[in-house]
Amino acid sequence: MAVETKEYRAEARFQRISPQKARLVLDLIKGRGIQDALETAQFTKKRIAPVIHKLLTSAVDNAKYVTGEQGVDLDVDSLYVKQAVANDGPRMKRIRPAPMGRAYRYQRRLTHIVVALAERNGEGSHLVTRAEEPATAAKTAKKTAGNKPAAKTAKKAPAKKPVAKKKTGK
Repeated sequence: MAVETKEYRAEARFQRISPQKARLVLDLIKGRGIQDALETAQFTKKRIAPVIHKLLTSAVDNAKYVTGEQGVDLDVDSLYVKQAVANDGPRMKRIRPAPMGRAYRYQRRLTHIVVALAERNGEGSHLVTRAEEPATAAKTAKKTAGNKPAAKTAKKAPAKKPVAKKKTGK
């Protein structure tokens, strides 16, 4: 019988950064404990990192408030980042002047960031630590490499050298 865990969310919408750049920081904190995720966001040197740190603290505050209203005990140390997503927001169309009176169009991308926290149960839960990450990455790389068939290698013809022209000494 599966026990349903409660999620606590926080959103930061219309952030002026592309979703691809925001995902770089969000991928660092997914699956981590809340304290580890806060430290990672605090010391990451990306422009979006302070926003994500603020979002994580907001999600923790939301969790404290909701459990206080419901009269449920919450162990903040057992919270972890269950979900961290950067979705596309609306795009701002802009125009850049170009040579000869023309104009180039470009787009400024906006991002909606969603962070969801959940309480980690003692049974069957796994906390991702920095020491385990390289080991798991190596195991998955070995598994995927073993499943693929050997690639056929095509032989290339040797490159021809250009013929040097003879100079006349007149």
